[in-house]
Amino acid sequence: MEQRAKTEKVHVIACGAIAREILAVKALNQLDHLTLECLPAIWHVYPQKIAPALREKIAEARAAGHDNIFLGYAECGTQGEIDRICREEGIRRVEGPHCYAFFTGTQKFLAECGEEITAFYLTDLITRQFEAFVIEPLKLDRHPELRDMVFGNYTKIVYLAQTEDPELQQKARWAADYLKLDYEYRFTGYGDLEPELVAAVRAS
Repeated sequence: MEQRAKTEKVHVIACGAIAREILAVKALNQLDHLTLECLPAIWHVYPQKIAPALREKIAEARAAGHDNIFLGYAECGTQGEIDRICREEGIRRVEGPHCYAFFTGTQKFLAECGEEITAFYLTDLITRQFEAFVIEPLKLDRHPELRDMVFGNYTKIVYLAQTEDPELQQKARWAADYLKLDYEYRFTGYGDLEPELVAAVRAS
């Protein structure tokens, strides 16, 4: 019975950058059969680390009896490696090129992104951890002169918000000021992530 219970669950292996959102969708939709395991969120800026770790986690999940696995990743800059894993393992991932797209709604994002090639996008997580995800990896705290070199061709920050949080909105405005960019706020909610997770659980 224990083995059967494991295989009936949907085991989601996800980017830690969307862990809060996955757990929120789970609670909102009473997805009791969903279990979650995350890889480090900071790998958002080191995509070469993602695919090897996913292969390892998938193997561990299979060994633990999880037959239904879903990847809480979009393509995420892995140059097709996640899609290769999905084909080889017969599992699905979140559709879209990255989290900015599926939070917005992938079709909507792809239709509009050509007009926003000078926008730098934030999500709740990246706003909350702006220092760790942007300032420190780019060494802007130690070399502020790099700011204009890196962001000189951007014109605005677009905050794609999953929650309506005044403190995060204030932090996003601060980030825009820090980078000397205009600021735009868009509430997206959970976008395509919610129906994809619901569909994955129901399909199981």
